[in-house]
Amino acid sequence: MRIRELHERLPMPLRAAVDDFGRHLAVVEGRSEHTVRAYVGDVVSLLDHAAAEGRGSVGDLDITVLRGWLAARMGTGAARSSQARRAAAARAFTGWAHRTGLSADDPGAQLASPRAHRGLPTVLRADQAASLMTPAHPPASIAQTDESPPAPGPGRDVTGTGTGDEDSRTEDGDGLAIRDRAVLELLYATGIRVGELCALDRADVDHARQVVRVFGKGAKERAVPFGHPARRALDAWLRLGRPGLVNRSSRDALFLGVKGGRLQPTVVRRIVADAARAAGLPHTSPHDLRHSAATHLLDGGADLRAVQELLGHSSLASTQIYTHVSTERLRAAFNQAHPRA
Repeated sequence: MRIRELHERLPMPLRAAVDDFGRHLAVVEGRSEHTVRAYVGDVVSLLDHAAAEGRGSVGDLDITVLRGWLAARMGTGAARSSQARRAAAARAFTGWAHRTGLSADDPGAQLASPRAHRGLPTVLRADQAASLMTPAHPPASIAQTDESPPAPGPGRDVTGTGTGDEDSRTEDGDGLAIRDRAVLELLYATGIRVGELCALDRADVDHARQVVRVFGKGAKERAVPFGHPARRALDAWLRLGRPGLVNRSSRDALFLGVKGGRLQPTVVRRIVADAARAAGLPHTSPHDLRHSAATHLLDGGADLRAVQELLGHSSLASTQIYTHVSTERLRAAFNQAHPRA
């Protein structure tokens, strides 16, 4: 049964509680839309299980109900990573319920969760990343990056007021190619998450210092530098591509979709996957570019804590996975080249 249907059949006290919890995650904790959706879905599933056990209020939850719910999910073949997330969602919910007075205690504090198996991330080699950044057939207008902007054509609004007609915008393949190149360059240059990229506004880019202001998980702000190739690609997008797509509803957004709205993560994933396919590379995602940027920084001698700050990791342990990647790459080179490997 779908989460929406489960939500609708919850007793009113439980339904009100999960709705308040979702608002708390989004507004107070500043969690991403993806995290809020996942946690709320898990809690709806938990409360549906609790209701079937005869528990009509949040205060009726106990460790037995929580463990029974997780066991039932495991019985459906759930992955360890999914179980770990469900347990985290349950702990977050019961902790919130206890703090807000909906529950006399916090049963989730006793809830253990399986440690998710964490394999090494997918990382491109430096030469593969370079080929991804270099399109086989770049738009002709990119050659004008260091020139003055072209004269306005049909559907191209150089003032940024969005007066061009929609049909012309959707047919502006050159502008989209310029955008896609800027997206690729900025993702690899900064290692930011796909959601962080899509949330960027024009005001978040400091062109003089070549720094982008990013709001990460928990609405934490950080400044991330980018290099000259990304600067040139951004300049081309802002002068030659973006004016032909912008409309009044999206005047602040840095990257735009084909209809002029803010660029969506699904489109960014398609941009990266298509570019990898065109370059003859394995399937590549925006997060693979994040992994690659972090690993290449460490390979080049960057300090681990500096990489942690650039990526916006709250824990150094999250960043240390990239040291394992670098070590594995070194070991592979040793095994291949050393006569006594």
